[in-house]
Amino acid sequence: MKVLKFGGTSVGSASRMKDVAKLICDGDQKIVVLSAMSGTTNSLVEISDYFYKSNSAGALERINVLQQKYIALVEELYTTEISKKEAYEIVKSHFDFLRSFSKSVFTLFEEKAILAEGELLSTTLFQLYLKEIGENSTLLPALDYMRIDKNAEPDTAFIAENLAKQIANQPDKILYVTQGYICRNFYGEIDNLQRGGSDYTASLVGAAIHAEEIQIWTDIDGMHNNDPRFVEGTKPVPMLNFDEAAELAYFGAKILHPTCILPAKLNNIPVRLLNTMEPQAFGTLISNQSKKEKIEAVAAKDGITAIKIKSGRMLLAHGFLRKVFEIFESYQTAIDMITTSEVGVSVSIDNTKNLDEIVNELKKFGTVSVDKDMVIICVVGDMPSENIGFQARVVNAMVEIPIRMISYGGSNFNISFLIKAEDKKRALNALSKSLFN
Repeated sequence: MKVLKFGGTSVGSASRMKDVAKLICDGDQKIVVLSAMSGTTNSLVEISDYFYKSNSAGALERINVLQQKYIALVEELYTTEISKKEAYEIVKSHFDFLRSFSKSVFTLFEEKAILAEGELLSTTLFQLYLKEIGENSTLLPALDYMRIDKNAEPDTAFIAENLAKQIANQPDKILYVTQGYICRNFYGEIDNLQRGGSDYTASLVGAAIHAEEIQIWTDIDGMHNNDPRFVEGTKPVPMLNFDEAAELAYFGAKILHPTCILPAKLNNIPVRLLNTMEPQAFGTLISNQSKKEKIEAVAAKDGITAIKIKSGRMLLAHGFLRKVFEIFESYQTAIDMITTSEVGVSVSIDNTKNLDEIVNELKKFGTVSVDKDMVIICVVGDMPSENIGFQARVVNAMVEIPIRMISYGGSNFNISFLIKAEDKKRALNALSKSLFN
């Protein structure tokens, strides 16, 4: 059995939902994971914000606007009066639920319940459409099997056991429709997976059922070898190793979240990235296989800040780096890149929420300087140290770009450069010209 996930743009309108139905209705048994319709989650966040501010009138106004969007969807999606009547009742029920929060105290728990409504609506309405066109399908409520533990990590044993029970109760169904992103927490409250959202759901579901393949359908035909917004003539990368894909995702390739494919990797389940608008395109196949001695792609991560700590006391000082890292840990700030010398250490971060506090703490150990508005350029491929020459190709491509930091050796799959944001486009084009043309 395969698992197919469709993002918000893929189910963003009645015509798109009909296209998805055509893609999945081929007679093969599969699990279909759906995101909320594009724009819905943003609207639900806005509604929650009004409730947080005790502005029920503002929230109710936004709820009315969003409901009209779904009423228009119903008119366009269904053809029979029976289906339309049932769909209107579904929409009314969900939006009456949203309105009920105007009469209660609003906290994080209520917000998570509101945010879950996007996926609950899209899946219920889509399943009703499949029923109307005569497909043998059913809903698998994610809130009945998808659970996270006390540490907000997926409870994989619980997921596998309860998902298997749901499927076993309806073994004759061809299409199983379920919600992405949403889950219950350890205490049974409505929550969400946060990292990777619906992609993470698809990966967890695929691992739980030992799927043949996991397909992530979006509006892009796979991972490209560079950023098409800044570089002309980019191409999808046909095949990637899981580690290569994770590096690209972490360093800027927005098509995929870096951690969401981990369950698939651990269970050796291939992940295919496909384009709903061009279903015949090959896309990108991600697996544990890799092409040897080949540079695959370039990605860029914006919004980076570099911090340099220079200290004469660092020379042979036992525990210096540990003390530096503990400061970042205490402020829950992750480090992207790090380079060291005998007199200093430079790191890069993308979360500047506690930057001032971090800098003040670091000043206890040396002179601190900060460079803002930086970008990490990441070159990804099979690049172990024994492969001679590829490092020179990459560095030579950057010969006219001022480089603040270089990181290599942390893995066999990437070389990273820290540069000024103003040099980003030049760097991406220079690398494409040198490496791919």
